Amino acid sequence: MNRPSGEGAANILIINNGLTSEKFTQQPKKAIFLDRDGVINRERGEYTWKIEDFEFNPGLAEALRELQSRGYKLIVITNQGGVAKGLYDLEQLQQVHRYMVDALKSEDIHIADVYYCPHHPSVGNCLCRKPNSLMIERALKQHDISTGSSYMIGDKDRDCEAAAGAGVNAILITPNDNLGSYLNLIV
Repeated sequence: MNRPSGEGAANILIINNGLTSEKFTQQPKKAIFLDRDGVINRERGEYTWKIEDFEFNPGLAEALRELQSRGYKLIVITNQGGVAKGLYDLEQLQQVHRYMVDALKSEDIHIADVYYCPHHPSVGNCLCRKPNSLMIERALKQHDISTGSSYMIGDKDRDCEAAAGAGVNAILITPNDNLGSYLNLIV
């Protein structure tokens, strides 16, 4: 059976018992990659690693529900250099991420995955820290996501640089702004 390849929708030929065939079009998988601090939760100007300091930005739940209804998978991409600096450990970071995912789940919002870089340039170099694109590239591959129909939403230039490196559309927002006011930029 021949299967056409290329960008966009994939044509799939289904053969039933070898007697009949039907052609279906499968839409490419698309995702919204979200920076954490400043996009999902309030950017405080210092590391946020305690649940009591984690405050969701206004309008976030409504905006994420709308993006889900448009067929986007939601994936968090975040630098967390406080781990490398010894300010908090991986377990504390994972507790905050579990809290975030569970709180959004209670609002009928599904976060498909959370990718984080625990490194910091003051401690050593790595390939995963934004503005590098490795976290987005891993998510694209692991979730079979199409680049052209996906977006990275961030509040810093490094978020947009990471998106460009991975071939994903970028949207730069004002830190702690209502994400809903940017939905018109996403097609």
